[in-house]
Amino acid sequence: MAKKIMIQGTMSNAGKSLIVAGLCRIFKQDGYHVAPFKSQNMALNSYITGEGLEMGRAQVMQAEAAGIAPDIRMNPILLKPTSEAGSQVIVNGKVYDNLRAKEYYQRKQELIPEIRTAYESLAEEYDIVVLEGAKGI
Repeated sequence: MAKKIMIQGTMSNAGKSLIVAGLCRIFKQDGYHVAPFKSQNMALNSYITGEGLEMGRAQVMQAEAAGIAPDIRMNPILLKPTSEAGSQVIVNGKVYDNLRAKEYYQRKQELIPEIRTAYESLAEEYDIVVLEGAKGI
């Protein structure tokens, strides 16, 4: 099972993504097989993997810093805003639903097994997983 370190912050644009990328690069240079992980990310634009799946661009940049290919397990839930109160919910790279914020928070518990499966499979495969928190939560 991988060692883990988590970077948290109290707001967007606090620098969490860059710190995670920096740690991924440092650990890679030190000879570790390292992967980034952010269970839930909100971003308007996404990255499309070679398999045609969507994930957050920040985790792609972090994967590149770690010297590995982007993998949707690194960002199992992507929220793509569609309005001030709603988002398209992407789970494991595929469209899950379009939900208003209230609906998402009511159904969020359903997604915990997806998050656990993604994290645990990374933790089995890598020496270190660098986790990124989401706005202090």
